[in-house]
Amino acid sequence: MTIAVEQAIQQKPLSFDEFLARHGSDNRYELIDGEVFDLEPTGLHEEVVAFISAKLCVQIDVIGLPWFVFQRGLLRPSNVGMTAFRPDVAVVDRDELVKEPLWSEQSILTLGSSIKFVAEVVSSNWQNDYARKVEDYAVLGISEYWIADYAGLGGTRHIGKPKQPTLSVCRLVDGEYEIQQFRGNQTIVSPTFPDLKLTAAQVLKAGR
Repeated sequence: MTIAVEQAIQQKPLSFDEFLARHGSDNRYELIDGEVFDLEPTGLHEEVVAFISAKLCVQIDVIGLPWFVFQRGLLRPSNVGMTAFRPDVAVVDRDELVKEPLWSEQSILTLGSSIKFVAEVVSSNWQNDYARKVEDYAVLGISEYWIADYAGLGGTRHIGKPKQPTLSVCRLVDGEYEIQQFRGNQTIVSPTFPDLKLTAAQVLKAGR
């Protein structure tokens, strides 16, 4: 995501309620530790998001699971203060929504058990995707997390040198993510969607 901090607007950390009152109806914004980020995705970023969403919808339909794809919905972890993420793509388990305290009135998720898969498409503020969200999504118990770095923007400690477009598949094992990376024509291995027949290049180039 191309992200600019709202420095002119925000002079102090916002609580979740303040964030919701100011930005809750606009999916351009997310809140991390009281800091508001304005999500300004590029066109290619949106193409990658749409490609992932479309392919997952097909898989869900073929398998016949009670799941659906949720784009830029608000995820407010109940165990993290002043934070509300907006994952680019989330696969939600409809059967778990009865446990969600806010869902009936607002499109806000609070429980990791409601989410079977999440994906973030990386742009300028890659640190949140590779560090903060890796930790928080694991704590929430989300079993699979993709980091789709179509422009190779992540730090070399995350994607190596020389930097290149990389799809990182994070699989939850004993409460922590084990990360497997895919590039070029390597076929992606997805624990959640084992019949997904895609290469890293197809995803990172949005099928072009």
